[in-house]
Amino acid sequence: MPRKSSEINALLLVESIRAFAGSLSQTPIWIFTPDYGKQPSQAITDRLRALKVKLIPYKIDKNALDFPFIEKVYGTSSAESVARGQTDLLGWFDTNTLMLQEPKDFLLQDDKSLGFRPVHHTLIGSRFDEPLDPFWTLIYQHCKVPKDRVFPMMTHVDNTRIRPYFNTGLLITRPETRLLRSWRDTFVNIYREPSFQAFYQQDPRYRTFMHQAVLSGVILSTLTTNEIQELPTTYNYPLHLHEEDVSDHRPSSLEELVTLRHEGFYEDVDWSKKMPAKKPLKQWIAKRLF
Repeated sequence: MPRKSSEINALLLVESIRAFAGSLSQTPIWIFTPDYGKQPSQAITDRLRALKVKLIPYKIDKNALDFPFIEKVYGTSSAESVARGQTDLLGWFDTNTLMLQEPKDFLLQDDKSLGFRPVHHTLIGSRFDEPLDPFWTLIYQHCKVPKDRVFPMMTHVDNTRIRPYFNTGLLITRPETRLLRSWRDTFVNIYREPSFQAFYQQDPRYRTFMHQAVLSGVILSTLTTNEIQELPTTYNYPLHLHEEDVSDHRPSSLEELVTLRHEGFYEDVDWSKKMPAKKPLKQWIAKRLF
């Protein structure tokens, strides 16, 4: 969390949980920071601690830092390790998240071990009505995915029917499954394989989204279809893709959402005019920007 935008995002996320999460608003919040490079400023650290947030450093293979989103792969595994024995459910959110209502669906049914949202766009995803392509064939082979666990899901924004492809920005898990550790271990074991290097060279998106592809394979190999629960479309909504949304669940106002994702909307000086939200929410956000 070294950049100013990361610090703003973290504060907005935490304050939105404390303000809008209802019965879950006082849930313990942990922020995981890699134990290298620039650390959060003292001012941000003090503000987060005043909000009863615990900052937890985690270790990462420094030789892997050049690979996209490797920090997330290590960070989620660390969060799971800390959570085991302390809580039945662990919610992982990318810091570019805002919570706007009580997230009741985070409280998974007893027979469920994962709450998820699909990816926003198809991109490198595998269309369900087409043969499994060479990239996903490799993912399924390395992750040992049983064929009977592959089911269709719809992408969030471009509304395409694909094979399971999970968004990593919002995950609700049961720590005892060790799903996130399996994700890390599998990723570390395979992401440098020569067979994948060819795909990275063919299209850089394979490299960028390798972490999500491996997670998808690990989920399918670890959990049965009955153990996973797709969260409603009001969760993890991509604000930055609102204009591209062709689905029938495109919100007319952000107040309809439970959680949303953004790409630093506040960096646009006209963000308040462009944001599809009512005045009180805009004012609440504006007061927390710095």
